[in-house]
Amino acid sequence: MALLLLIAHTLLFIAGLSLLGQLVVGLFNWGRREQNVVYQLFAVVARPMVRVARLVTPRLVLDQHVPVVAFLLCLFGYVAVGVFQRNVCLERLDQRGCEKWAQSRAR
Repeated sequence: MALLLLIAHTLLFIAGLSLLGQLVVGLFNWGRREQNVVYQLFAVVARPMVRVARLVTPRLVLDQHVPVVAFLLCLFGYVAVGVFQRNVCLERLDQRGCEKWAQSRAR
């Protein structure tokens, strides 16, 4: 269980960072950001989270605002999964994926 939570935690982190990277690359070249290779790479990595955000948002939300919703979902999901993983690991420290919590407890 803890290992699956660690994997989900890491995937949310990667998706959030790729959305943030898209923003930073887009700021440097806003008009032609869609032709930028790095921007497109970040878009490929973040696409699953953007699709999830599109599914949970009403049609009233514009498509250009969906990446912001996706980033917020990543941020809140990252914190929630992290707290849940911590609670699961503190119950049983011998699980896979709880190594950092076991080291922290040992100190």
